[in-house]
Amino acid sequence: MLAPPRSPEPPAGEAGMAGVPEALTLPASLGAGLRFTPEQFEALCLANPEAVLELAADGSLILMTPTGSETGGRNSALNALLWQAVRSSGLPLKLFDSSTGFRLPDGAVLSPDASLVALERWQVLRAEERRGFAPLCPDLVVELVSPGDEGPRGLTALRRKMAAYQRNGARLGWLLIPQERAVEIWQPLADPPEPPRRIEAATHLDGAPRFPGLVIELAEIWAG
Repeated sequence: MLAPPRSPEPPAGEAGMAGVPEALTLPASLGAGLRFTPEQFEALCLANPEAVLELAADGSLILMTPTGSETGGRNSALNALLWQAVRSSGLPLKLFDSSTGFRLPDGAVLSPDASLVALERWQVLRAEERRGFAPLCPDLVVELVSPGDEGPRGLTALRRKMAAYQRNGARLGWLLIPQERAVEIWQPLADPPEPPRRIEAATHLDGAPRFPGLVIELAEIWAG
């Protein structure tokens, strides 16, 4: 989910849009031809605080839905475990939850289920950049597959998101698949590209060598 950031007045739109007025509400059907700039998307979220949205790199909206209760519990456990792991590791990292949107270099605005950003990268952002969708790709991203979901939270859609994070410079990605107790490890983009490494019956995650000492146990997340 994306928390609506505070934003200045939106600029004039593109593709025939004159901008996003403050009172705009979401259309009943999101047509394939509807496109938003990142600035318009921020204004749209501000005008529709109840909406759960992401923005694709081509400017199209990704309409999300609230998580089921089981997945929500797993998300909470994931963030708690990551918070503990960051403290234990002593690494200079800042943790963000699933309500945080990031404006990626390709123009997409995506919200990982959990993410970590190097503290030095966060600290150089201006105050207004921190209040909005921070203009960077997190260093470590984590996505959690919702069981039985074929939509934006399903495995195929989340693999596309992981590939987007990878293209935009993520240093490490973890895709958790609770129904299979498996994890996909997405490394930085290589030439030629390498497929993610899959771990069956995964018991823990280790961020080494890029994030030494960052370790989380998965039993609580798998338990649901």
